[in-house]
Amino acid sequence: MHKWLLAILTLLLTVPPLVAQEVEWSIDASMVVNNREGGKDDYTPDQTFMFTRLAPELGISMLDGEHQLKGGIVWYQPMIDDLSGYKVLPTLYYRYNRHDGWHVTAGLFPRSLMVEHAPRYLWSDSLNYVQPNLRGVMAQYIKPTGYAELAVDWRQMQTERQREAFTAIINTDWRLAGPVKLGGHLQYSHLAKSISHAPGEFVNDDVLINPMLSLDFSHQTALDSLRVSAGSIITLERNRGEERWHNQAGFILAATARWHWLQLDESFYAGQPLFPLYPQYGSRLNLGDPYYNNKVYSRTDLTAHVVNNRFVDLSASVMLHVSDHTTGFWQQLTCRFYLDNWLWKHRHDRDWLKSGRLSSLY
Repeated sequence: MHKWLLAILTLLLTVPPLVAQEVEWSIDASMVVNNREGGKDDYTPDQTFMFTRLAPELGISMLDGEHQLKGGIVWYQPMIDDLSGYKVLPTLYYRYNRHDGWHVTAGLFPRSLMVEHAPRYLWSDSLNYVQPNLRGVMAQYIKPTGYAELAVDWRQMQTERQREAFTAIINTDWRLAGPVKLGGHLQYSHLAKSISHAPGEFVNDDVLINPMLSLDFSHQTALDSLRVSAGSIITLERNRGEERWHNQAGFILAATARWHWLQLDESFYAGQPLFPLYPQYGSRLNLGDPYYNNKVYSRTDLTAHVVNNRFVDLSASVMLHVSDHTTGFWQQLTCRFYLDNWLWKHRHDRDWLKSGRLSSLY
């Protein structure tokens, strides 16, 4: 695939330009060490993730960035002495950017193009490590007062033995008045049958509905950022062989605060276990963190951003998980380095580089 991508880019760059075009490139590299201790059940085992990830991209943009075509790879490599366990994933996508706020992306593209990180009851840390790309289409409407986005992610193709899987996602968040914001998430996950399916294999559905009301005091306190959110989570799941829906619901409260280099994140859930079919299908159907299969669950993250500017985020975190069945204590060290043609042009402007922050991928 990389040979075809190189041929296409070479052709586009050598044809006499009928419209203004510009070569765009980026390098996104990250390292993660996540040591997980304290899990006392099958869904949250003690384990350690240690890996590096390199994601270079090369492409062109035309008409002042309105049309973009980019390609590259994502190289996932565990930190061991040989190359075993590595994954190389393709990146190849077209992106349309309108100046009135509309953006459409199609192909294999980074999840970092989404406006915000998905909450962990929608997309777990573990999946974020090994599935960095969306595989499908995404439409976004982004304004200074908020955004709305719709994405469809084809996670797995149907084969003789492999089950088809896809996810449809709607995210939104809008400022109403002052610090008040209204938004939420809607996610539908579908797990179909394989072509040569066994007699007991049925189609499965998982729907998660999550309206949220937030208060954003980031510009009204001495803190760099402060946001508190509350809402409900409703899940509807079924195995079509049972001909009935499992209806679960609960309350979610989340808060994040940052002062200079120190950040605190808290998430508290109370209600019914969100993923009743997780024991049968795991993350093939339920994409959220399995800790949310408890009636009460609290996650507290304390993060020190040791180095944080426009092109690097080096951070150390401790994470405490407390539920009605188990506890967990994670320690994480991450480093993300990002550089593209725009940052390269401003590399000599030290004040500008220090004035912004690169977000963590994790």
